[in-house]
Amino acid sequence: MTPMQQTAIPCTFMRGGTSRGPYFLRDDLPPDRETMARVILAAVGSPDPRQIDGIGGATTLTTKVAIVSRAEPGAAQQVDYLFAQPALDRAFVDWGPTCGNMLAGVGPFAIESGLVEAQDGETKVLIRAVNTGALIEAVVQTPGRRVTYDGDTAIAGVPGTAAPILLNFADAVGGATGRLMPTGSPLDRIEGVDVTCLDVCMPVVIARARDLGVTARETAKDLDANLRFMARIEAIRRAASRAMGMGDAEGRVIPKFAVLAEPEGLASVTARYFTPLATHEAMAVTGGICIASACKLPGTVAAGLARVTGAAREEVVIEHPTGTMEAVITTGRDAAGAPTILAGGTLRTARRLMRGDLYIPHRIWPGP
Repeated sequence: MTPMQQTAIPCTFMRGGTSRGPYFLRDDLPPDRETMARVILAAVGSPDPRQIDGIGGATTLTTKVAIVSRAEPGAAQQVDYLFAQPALDRAFVDWGPTCGNMLAGVGPFAIESGLVEAQDGETKVLIRAVNTGALIEAVVQTPGRRVTYDGDTAIAGVPGTAAPILLNFADAVGGATGRLMPTGSPLDRIEGVDVTCLDVCMPVVIARARDLGVTARETAKDLDANLRFMARIEAIRRAASRAMGMGDAEGRVIPKFAVLAEPEGLASVTARYFTPLATHEAMAVTGGICIASACKLPGTVAAGLARVTGAAREEVVIEHPTGTMEAVITTGRDAAGAPTILAGGTLRTARRLMRGDLYIPHRIWPGP
């Protein structure tokens, strides 16, 4: 019997924020998206709910892929980041969204791969999110011009502590739809429910939890088991997607969906975020920034729920199933004098878990 031939692809496996997955250099993958998608599916072991024949984590949060490349010539300290979201249950890779958690690992990966020169103390890496066109500044700790993963920063959903990675989204508005409020209004009634459709870092359809018969304090498992609730928010999400000019969202992961409630303790708001067919076990970075932005804008479903001061630059603390996420939101006025979002940022951590060669069947792709 002829042994199976395999193709070796250089790969770094990393945790980025509350997600994890393989990080690849763009030049090590096929040039066309169709072949690249087949390679990614083979790498993670999809479609298969266990992903037994790949390195996927058998959940959407732990089955993500980051593809990094040099930016255009002359763009110093800048890289491009292409995000891929493989499906678990079908042979499909979604190139539509980006992922702010995986984004946390892009700066360290780019430095350690030689795409960006490390500075002493900390290194600023400008990242273009290819999927959405957004520009993000990542501030990575590099004492002695080397990436360090050790530190005392803790983020909810990740055990222990690590070095902080500051993510500043300076060009956050309208990445997917071209508008802060894609429907033209801070409040719409869709499928009989008041929602806010907002596009800041990630297009999100946001509703009050009580209007959907939940509290936004349920566990992710309990919400996932509420099939009637999950079917209802999916119907609202699909209708809202059309209203936002994004077409039918069936089979696509954007726009996302979130429900909000009054906060407990010292937080600003309580939220549950959906990916979209399952409840996020923590909080997505991009989705969290969008939710925090809703808390800062008048007339949204968050008005009357969120505890915010109205300051032009404010930290909004979001309660989620495993703790809290902090997002710093800067507000101002657009050219027409309307309230808008000028910037959003958050603090994440990352860690390199493995570096080596990942193998896929030769028949999928014979290599460069």
